[in-house]
Amino acid sequence: MKSVLVKPVPPFRLDLSVWALRRSPANIMDRWDGRVYRRVLVTGNRTVAVAVVQEGSSGSPEVRISWEGAGISMGHREEVLVTVRKMLGLDIDLSDFYRLASAHQPLAELAGRFAGLKPPCLPTVFETLINGFACQQLSLNVCILLLNRLCNAYGLSVNNESAFPRPADLAGLEMTDLMKLGFSGRKAEYILNIAAGIARGKMDMESLEDSDDDAILSSLLGLRGIGPWTAEYVMLRGLGRLNTIPADDVGIQNKLKKWLDLEKRPSSQVVRKMFSDMKPYRGLIYFLLLLDHLSGKGLIHG
Repeated sequence: MKSVLVKPVPPFRLDLSVWALRRSPANIMDRWDGRVYRRVLVTGNRTVAVAVVQEGSSGSPEVRISWEGAGISMGHREEVLVTVRKMLGLDIDLSDFYRLASAHQPLAELAGRFAGLKPPCLPTVFETLINGFACQQLSLNVCILLLNRLCNAYGLSVNNESAFPRPADLAGLEMTDLMKLGFSGRKAEYILNIAAGIARGKMDMESLEDSDDDAILSSLLGLRGIGPWTAEYVMLRGLGRLNTIPADDVGIQNKLKKWLDLEKRPSSQVVRKMFSDMKPYRGLIYFLLLLDHLSGKGLIHG
């Protein structure tokens, strides 16, 4: 196994960033044993088993990224490193966020407790879209179960661990193939439509990274099966647009109600207007509240 040592922008904590990425201990795609983060990535037609370990403190962090797989060229290696840096937010400087948060109670306490979190991103917009479709109107646990089944059934594998399927891995399937995994007919249709569009060169979802927020939102809402929640989810979790909060998410609404001791759950309209003085970092509140929730379950310590 080959490795390279990289220095994230401090502060950085691998555990917090991984938990914000994986969301649930049931997630078999993003594996975490308390010390090592593991993920199978696909570059070209090569499967690469990646392992990430933090060396050094939060304030002076170093991260060792290791990889193994057959026929890994220098180009594959560089693509993997770029992807891992993106997924774990290693190069993101949150100094301005901490400065803004310090004057904003109770956000200052929350940000201080989870200092070292970097906003994670899923490897591709395609994977984020499939995550979004899977999670529509379902609990997170059920959503993760469906995604696990999808990976095991159709993802390339190495060392008995599966990668997330590529568009080409799904494009030739029938709706019944996905329905056997537990997806509804409608979700199966949405997934296969996106997969086929990308695999056949009719869609280029990754190019959305070059667009501004309004253009991204418009493009996503123009696709079948994507409403405001899924679009905002993709913008935050797949494109790293940190000013975006998935305001229609009932989970974030409930977390805000509890955190701010509100009389009732805030509406999506209210959520979109909250913390206007925290632009362009409002999406970090989503991740911080997720960590607070996971901490309450005893899964992480902050």
